Amino acid sequence: MTSTYVILDRDGVINVDSDDFIKSPQEWLPIPGSLDAVALLTRHGYKVIVISNQSGIARGLFDLSTLAAIHQKMQSLVSASGGKIEAIYFCPHGPKDNCLCRKPKPGLFNDFAADSHAQLHNVFSVGDSLRDLEASLAAGAKPLLVKTGKGLKTIRDNPQLTTPIFENLYDAATYIISQS
Repeated sequence: MTSTYVILDRDGVINVDSDDFIKSPQEWLPIPGSLDAVALLTRHGYKVIVISNQSGIARGLFDLSTLAAIHQKMQSLVSASGGKIEAIYFCPHGPKDNCLCRKPKPGLFNDFAADSHAQLHNVFSVGDSLRDLEASLAAGAKPLLVKTGKGLKTIRDNPQLTTPIFENLYDAATYIISQS
C-alpha cells in the first residue's frame, strides 16, 4: 500500500456542478461513480484532499456554516461508500479579490503541502477546469482532467491541452492506482 496524496477539485469532479452554485446540502449531488472513486483511492492507501474555489461565499450566496453543512454531507456520503477525505481546503474569495488562494493561483496547494509536508511533484490533482490544471501545474503537482462538470468545455476551449483526460473521477482514480 502506498501512502501518498491525491488532490480533487469538488464541483464538477466529485459532485454535479451548477452555474448557479451549490448553495445548500440539498443541492450537493454526487456524480455517479465519484464516491466509489474516493473509496477506491482510500482502499489503495491514498489520502484524498479536496481543494475548491467557493466564491459563493464572497458573492453572499451562502455562508461558512452552510458550506460546512455541504462538506459534512459530502464527508458522510464518502464515508458510507468506504472512502475518506482527509482535508478540505477552500477559497472563499471572489474572482476580483486578488487573493493568493483562488485557483488558478497555487496558494491552497502550497498551504496543503506545508501542512502535510507533501512533495507535490508526486501528487496527482484531478480537476474539470483550466484553472484547476493551471493551479496544479503552478504548484508542481501532476494534473489530470475529467470530462465531467466543465471538463468537456475545457477540452473544447483548449485544444492544445496535453494533460491526461478521463471520462470521470472513477476512471482517473483507476489510472492513479495503476501508476503506483
